[in-house]
Parts: sequence; structure tokens; C-alpha cells
Amino acid sequence: MNIINPYEVYTTSEAQKLLKISDSTMKRLLKNGLLKANKVGGQYRILGKEILRLVSPELEKEATKSYLDLKKKVVNTINKW
Repeated sequence: MNIINPYEVYTTSEAQKLLKISDSTMKRLLKNGLLKANKVGGQYRILGKEILRLVSPELEKEATKSYLDLKKKVVNTINKW
């Protein structure tokens, strides 16, 4: 098991291996701002605390709440038709 150091800087491939996600998922996370990174010399660098934030239970709760709020809006809109 790998331990993520909150103050270490990771490349996208290192972060991918830690999170066990595909290249396309990594790109989507970066593009949508779900995983914050800095671009250095044309390549992204990710701080360990951002990786930890991504897998934290608080973020999961926030994502679930956002999903349910959006679902409720969609259902209400459809019901008005």
C-alpha cells in the first residue's frame, strides 16, 4: 500500500497509479477542476493534499448532495411538463 504524503508533489502518472484510475479519468478530473494541479513546463504537478482531498469522505458527501440537488431540479422540471 502506498502512503500519500500531503506535501509531496506528484506527476499525473504517479497520481493515476495512486488513485488506480485511467488516463482519460485523470484528464477529466483535471479538466473539470475536481483535481487541482499546476502546470510546470507543459506538464501537470499535483500536490499530495489534493489527491487526499479527492478521496476524502467529505468530498463524497458533497458530490452526493450536488447530485441529489440536480436530480431534484430535473425531476421538478420534467413534472411541470
